[in-house]
Amino acid sequence: MSSSITEELKKPYFVSLSGKSLEDNLEMLDRATKCDNVSAIELNVACPNVIGKPIIGYDFEQFATVLEKVFAHPGSKKKPIGIKLPPYFDLPHFEKAAELLNKYPVKFVVSTNTIGNALVIDAEAEQPVIEPKGGFGGLGGGFIKYTALANVRQMRKLLKPTIDVIGAGGIKTGTDAFEFILCGATAVQGMIENDWCRLNEN
Repeated sequence: MSSSITEELKKPYFVSLSGKSLEDNLEMLDRATKCDNVSAIELNVACPNVIGKPIIGYDFEQFATVLEKVFAHPGSKKKPIGIKLPPYFDLPHFEKAAELLNKYPVKFVVSTNTIGNALVIDAEAEQPVIEPKGGFGGLGGGFIKYTALANVRQMRKLLKPTIDVIGAGGIKTGTDAFEFILCGATAVQGMIENDWCRLNEN
């Protein structure tokens, strides 16, 4: 996106990074922090779709290493850095994730990414709807809204006040967004759906 477009829209431009390795993420971080029109950087440690790789946010030893390396990188001093988290389901996991995040100058967290390893079957075709990973993929949208709300609430309780929480997961309406704000979100990520067929007909 050109700087002229971001200036015209007068909106912040966040770049989300999710490489196949720590080295990939550090290289992308280096490049992104050199772009004047990038307002902030989100490091996604929650991607469930990298074949053969564990979700970093669930492997707390690996998570700690990634945070250490990212915040030791000179680029982390140039732009606000946030972390996109996977959904957590057990209180000790919330506490461990928050403990790690509180050690670093994290500006925000995005909670939450998709729930990994969901499977949707096409009964007529008698096969999974998607092909990669044998049909297993991330479950998002309205299906995870209540899990996302719980994650936002827990993270807001456990993180330092200086770390903002951005809510994500099943936000389609103003009421959805307000519920996340009531749970402690400073901002939200939402999906606006359009009926493209109907719009094109008009």
